[in-house]
Amino acid sequence: MITVRFFAAAADAAGTESLELDASGLESVGAVAEQLADRFGGELRRVIDRSSFLLNGERVETVHSIAPGDAIDVLPPFAGG
Repeated sequence: MITVRFFAAAADAAGTESLELDASGLESVGAVAEQLADRFGGELRRVIDRSSFLLNGERVETVHSIAPGDAIDVLPPFAGG
């Protein structure tokens, strides 16, 4: 299992701030993002396409490998200052 945490517009689009996801067969952050987009659909897909990802607190690209027990944060662009 991995933990996925959604922030701001990603949480709104997913309708939750976090979830546990079975990581079986998922090898990368990008694979997780694609599964989430398929699961939640339209608005979350649009948000994910613009988002950055943290893996265990470190910014990573979508090609980065994942392992059971990892935590992925979905961070959409933020505005303000």
